[in-house]
Amino acid sequence: MDLNNTPRASRLHIGIFGRRNAGKSTLINALTNQEISLVSDVAGTTTDPVYKSMEINGIGPCVFIDTAGFDDEGELGKKRIEQTKKALNKTDVAIIIFTDEITNEEKHWVETLCEREIPFIPIINKADIITHTEKISKDVEALCKKKPIWVSAKTNVGVEKLRYDLISSVPDDFHDITITGSLVNENDLVLLVMPQDIQAPKGRLILPQVQTLRELLDKKCVVMSCTTDKLDITLQALIHPPKLIITDSQVFSTVYEKKPSQSRLTSFSVLFAQYKGDIDYFVDSTAVLENLKPNAKILIAEACTHVPLKEDIGREKLPRMLRSKYGDGITIDHVNGSDFPNDLSGYDLVIQCGACMFNRRFVLSRVNQAKHDHVPMTNYGVVLAYLSNILDKIDY
Repeated sequence: MDLNNTPRASRLHIGIFGRRNAGKSTLINALTNQEISLVSDVAGTTTDPVYKSMEINGIGPCVFIDTAGFDDEGELGKKRIEQTKKALNKTDVAIIIFTDEITNEEKHWVETLCEREIPFIPIINKADIITHTEKISKDVEALCKKKPIWVSAKTNVGVEKLRYDLISSVPDDFHDITITGSLVNENDLVLLVMPQDIQAPKGRLILPQVQTLRELLDKKCVVMSCTTDKLDITLQALIHPPKLIITDSQVFSTVYEKKPSQSRLTSFSVLFAQYKGDIDYFVDSTAVLENLKPNAKILIAEACTHVPLKEDIGREKLPRMLRSKYGDGITIDHVNGSDFPNDLSGYDLVIQCGACMFNRRFVLSRVNQAKHDHVPMTNYGVVLAYLSNILDKIDY
């Protein structure tokens, strides 16, 4: 696969955290050998997190997140810190920068990284590392339970050591999780059923379809594709039934009725439920739909920030199906993009989209929040399979 074309959501996310003027932006520029982030002696130059997709030798495709200082002050500073906290939810590996002394903010962020089990690298960033003292080094090591790296982002001293530690810090299973998992092997025939209705972007396929297709080709599968109205003629043209059929969740019922008995069935959204999130929790959470209260409150979370079109799945189709089954008394709220409530306890169910625009760490942070608040959480494809009465007949 051409790593330069790897979608941002599939890349390793490296978050840089520290106080204002600790040298976060300078460090990113040194690591990437590019002037990516604005550097200034004025504290607070970086306001919102800056995301930059890169290709780093030994790490591969990655995204650097340059965050605002977590010691920002005032009302605007609080908002900046909230954005930094959101960036932490997307971080696979963190770098936390220390300078002269350890502050309470730094202690808090180290504790948070440990609680969330995010691998992190402590560094001490000094323009002139020759003048460093042993005290700050020992204090950081005692706090982080690991030796800090002394770095001068301005002279590149210690940068190669940091790159090496970043490679070592990549989670072992980061590249092991795939979209189709063990569902297919080389030479398997796979049929993709992809409706091109009003919601489909003109002239191109949506990201989950593109990523799934590319992975199947990389696995040396034989891939066929069709729209829903051409499913019959496509199946008739095949000498052998497909090993697996992957469909749009919205046409689950139609495809299930027409598929050969030997063919396994799943959907793009269901595959992304296991690729991005916690598929077991998503499936188990459908149990709440067995006895959903007439006044239930449901949150539908969309990763995209697009303007909804007619018959949009999250804004129209799914709410209509839910109200048809459970009555008009249920309340359905919507959030999109990175917006997400800090407290989910008022909801009976959260339904997340396929989250193709989010990385796995970010989706799992939402799952963990739902579990913490004791709220069931599932995703579009799983719910649509349940409402089509075939949840026990699909694969993932």
